[in-house]
Amino acid sequence: MDDKDTLHRYLRSQRESLLSKLDGLGEYEIRRPMTATGTNLLGLVKHVASVELGYFGEVFGRPDGRALAWFADDAEPNADMWATPEETREEIVELHRYSAAHSDATIEALPLDAPGEVPWWGEQRHVTLHQMLVHMSVETARHAGHADIVRELLDGAVGRRPDDPNIPDIDWPAYRERLEAAALEAAATRP
Repeated sequence: MDDKDTLHRYLRSQRESLLSKLDGLGEYEIRRPMTATGTNLLGLVKHVASVELGYFGEVFGRPDGRALAWFADDAEPNADMWATPEETREEIVELHRYSAAHSDATIEALPLDAPGEVPWWGEQRHVTLHQMLVHMSVETARHAGHADIVRELLDGAVGRRPDDPNIPDIDWPAYRERLEAAALEAAATRP
């Protein structure tokens, strides 16, 4: 497997991980803001799909032709980080799949050293496909990590899937209590 295939495989894996966090949840749960800044599952999916279209489309002269209202000049700040009541789960998941297919076509068509330009990056605007693969893999993994935490807060689900072998079978409440006690002890002995 060459470098491009390896990077592409990791990006695909992170996309799947992010989307899987919607599985089994209702409309309220996928839209529910779970942090002080409003982080929510459907918004994370919408954001990642949106920026991926730009990074693998516009940046390499391969625009997809979709105008995303939340990126319009008059859109409110952070409009790509949440779904309005009119935007459906199906529409956002379809956008995510469309974005992935459009990006995959760019990745497959171009060599790793293909030049691109990110207009919103200023002096660092000149990039390669290799840089964008790394950038979007990191961006997607970061938001998939956010989704992991949001999902755990919503219903306690952890891992990439219910039978994830990386999640130990332990008594989580007792484990958490042990960590809390350790934190309190450390705080008491180290001001």
